[in-house]
Amino acid sequence: MRLTCAVWGFFALSAIAPAAGHVLAAAATEAPAVPAISAECRLRTVDALAERWGTGVRERAERGVRQLAFLWAPADGPEAEFERFCREQFLGDPQLRRQTFARIQDNMELIHGRFHQIRRSLSEPLELDLGQPLAIDYLFQQYAPAAHLADDLFGLRIAQVVMLNFPFYTLDEKNRLGETWSREEWAMARLGDWFIARVPAEVSQLSSRAHAEAGNYVATYNIHIGNLLQDGNRRPFAQDRKLVTHWNLRDEIRAQYAEPDGLIRQELLAKVLERIVDGSIPQSVIDDARYAWDPAANRLFETVDGNLKELEIAQEGARRYQQWLNLYHASRRLDAHMPLSPTAIDRKFNLDRQIPEAEVEQLLLAVLRDPVAQDIGRLVARRLGRELRPFDIWYGGFRSGPAKPEAELDRIVRARYPTVAAFQADLPAILQRLGFAPDRAAFIANHVAVDASRGIGHAMGASMRGDKAHLRTRVAPGGMNYKGFNIAMHEFGHNVEQVLSLEGVEHYAMSGVPNNAFTECFAYVFQARDLQVLGLGEPDASSRQMEALDTFWITYEIAGVSLVEMRAWRWLYAHPEADAADFQAEVLRLAKDVWNEYYAPVFRVRDCPILAVYQHMVYHPLYLADYALGHLIHFQVESALVGKPLGAEMERMCRQGALTPRYWMRGAVGNDLTAEPLLRAARAAARTAH
Repeated sequence: MRLTCAVWGFFALSAIAPAAGHVLAAAATEAPAVPAISAECRLRTVDALAERWGTGVRERAERGVRQLAFLWAPADGPEAEFERFCREQFLGDPQLRRQTFARIQDNMELIHGRFHQIRRSLSEPLELDLGQPLAIDYLFQQYAPAAHLADDLFGLRIAQVVMLNFPFYTLDEKNRLGETWSREEWAMARLGDWFIARVPAEVSQLSSRAHAEAGNYVATYNIHIGNLLQDGNRRPFAQDRKLVTHWNLRDEIRAQYAEPDGLIRQELLAKVLERIVDGSIPQSVIDDARYAWDPAANRLFETVDGNLKELEIAQEGARRYQQWLNLYHASRRLDAHMPLSPTAIDRKFNLDRQIPEAEVEQLLLAVLRDPVAQDIGRLVARRLGRELRPFDIWYGGFRSGPAKPEAELDRIVRARYPTVAAFQADLPAILQRLGFAPDRAAFIANHVAVDASRGIGHAMGASMRGDKAHLRTRVAPGGMNYKGFNIAMHEFGHNVEQVLSLEGVEHYAMSGVPNNAFTECFAYVFQARDLQVLGLGEPDASSRQMEALDTFWITYEIAGVSLVEMRAWRWLYAHPEADAADFQAEVLRLAKDVWNEYYAPVFRVRDCPILAVYQHMVYHPLYLADYALGHLIHFQVESALVGKPLGAEMERMCRQGALTPRYWMRGAVGNDLTAEPLLRAARAAARTAH
């Protein structure tokens, strides 16, 4: 998962959501519900600017004056002051406007980059494996350095100058007008995304606190699988490992397909996940190695004098859903100050993702409704030699490469990467194995720092050129295991995109990619080549069939997960007074409904809640659809990469920067984003696969 930037706003969302980079401006003065400046005043102001600078500036002046008027607060002054400010600060001279544009970019890069470095450093005691955090670390993590910055920017009227001279364009306007824009015009339009609201600093701080608490909850949600029992006393996992939910538990289910007796352990882990979702898991087994637990019977034990003694269970209940609900309430506090996008749903889809919610849902449904799911489901069942279980939604047997047991893969990876430093040192070689030229591999690797992660790991990009992207990954004392390497390759794909789309663009305002789905695409590109990097398999033409089946199956899985989350957020907005227990019941209902409609016909099992287990829902609102979109984009990009060097092509694509998804896809692969290429390939593969 990537912790990175949205392309709208600039400041407070770094304190509101983990996916922040270019983020929303916070200010102590609330934006009025209606413009504080009258229509007559706005017209007089535009007329005065057109008279001074010529009619050629009128359209731009109208847009800038209108938007500034909407966010002009009473504390900024009366209408006469508004008119005076516009007359003095409007940049009618094209050359002066370009110079000012460049200066704003340079200064904002410096400010934003330094604040990002502060937040990154303050979070390290909790996010990195640096020993037991101190109590003070949890308080420092809640500190949002940028929370009051926009107070100054609005107070100094820097933000107002930007709004007046580099106004905001809606997604529809960017898509209609952007075809004829130069790169500089695109960058100026992106500058207009930076200041679109005035949010009280206390709202930003409260949101930061809610996200920090949710992040800590998820990072410490570990299950000791060596303490799991079957039939009251048998331990199916001989060696204890601490697996974070849901990532490691899901990946352990995947790994067990390669084991002769893996089904027993898969069913046990599936029951663990089910109890996490419905809240019946004992609170005491979460991140605590002292207790043994039989998930099927939901019986809890401790060891006394070498014998198991049964204990009373205190279930987790709705605690997981309270974390999610806290993020909803934080979003509602923000809603009142975002007149252009007054809900978290609208902001996520129209400002951040830049694909309308209805279009995203149709892409998801195109995958979920396609009959090829039943064909591929039957193929999975034949390969397994049994009826499907719900956890077979995570079947990964279509991946090309040697079918090596997990233990053998662990041995290979540990020998190569015994420490974080060993993985760091191998980054240039990894890139060269993937087809990057030696000089570009060295450049990129020099801009990536690898850290030992406390949680599952993530990729954190830089926010100013010259800084490093950070790859956080788990490395056990005995060395990196295969799961950790596979995840690290995913995060490294994010990092490479982060470096190329920051260091490779000509305007800072254009840094990044259209949305997180696009960086997920490159994470998948790297992750799919993990065995190639280990010298255990090379992609070839025959692997395309398996790739189509694999990409469809994983997209089919995450599409349903995404749909559950989207519907849950809609329900929250329709039921703002709901408590955690109400919300838990609704999420379980939604998960079962989506399962029954789109998965039960394939798996022949009803009322399964497994689609609600993804922890992103709890701490990273509305992110999950980016994975589904990322798979669709990934398939189109992989198709475009066939027969071409990955390094040069990835660099070409990433240097497009923060275009809208429509124009980025057209520039990268020559087509719009669609599920149809994947569906066609999956249908063809299902007809001939064994």
